[in-house]
Amino acid sequence: MTTAFNKYQGTGNDFIIIDNRNGVFNPDNSSLIQRLCDRRFGIGADGLILINKKEACDFEMIYFNSDGHKGTMCGNGGRCAAAFAFKHKIAGRRQKFIASDGIHEAEIENDIVRLSMCDVKKISKKAGNYFIDTGSPHFVVFTTDAGNTDVSSEGRKIRWSDDFKPGGTNVNFVEILENGIYVRTFERGVEDETLSCGTGVTASAIASVLSGHFVSAPVNVRTRGGDLKVEFVAGPSLITDIRLCGPATFVFEGTIDIE
Repeated sequence: MTTAFNKYQGTGNDFIIIDNRNGVFNPDNSSLIQRLCDRRFGIGADGLILINKKEACDFEMIYFNSDGHKGTMCGNGGRCAAAFAFKHKIAGRRQKFIASDGIHEAEIENDIVRLSMCDVKKISKKAGNYFIDTGSPHFVVFTTDAGNTDVSSEGRKIRWSDDFKPGGTNVNFVEILENGIYVRTFERGVEDETLSCGTGVTASAIASVLSGHFVSAPVNVRTRGGDLKVEFVAGPSLITDIRLCGPATFVFEGTIDIE
């Protein structure tokens, strides 16, 4: 049996997106998801997104990492899912969908998607760095030279360290720039650096304000895959009104065997 798919990317973070409102795709088939995400033997992607039916929402977004396992919230994936839903007339320019961490709203203008993120309540510090849950867990490490950091090696050490057992964490290496921040992210599930990570960018922007590098949001963010902007209101123990803003770009479409 074959199914149609679209390939999207958000600042270099790329996804296979499938309209699964008819329920034909088996979400428990992790080996199939791995194969589809494989860059040599499949379509190739950092993750796979299913668009499912959901009452009281435009759709439900189910996200899988490239290892075939269901993931937590993916910010760039959410922006790409919104762009896909608009393109296929599943939702309008203003839409509401549910993901693993709750309800999200999206606004689309041209190829820019402004995505609401859930309020952040889980923030802690370790050795001057921040651990922040933005729908996915992120450890934010400040550095003076993110460009020359060995993200794969250093990120893997932290991702599997005892401090973050049993689930592990994503790891962000953040350099403060004159007009924003530069972020490189090691993503669990992908188990390597990705060109951009939406929830990681969000955590890094929040950490840059909490640490006093910037007075308030919005924070401009540069990644290896492109530029994003994070808007939010920072309180003493709660971060609210979070918006992740940036491009979500259609790459190509096709059909593939899912048996």
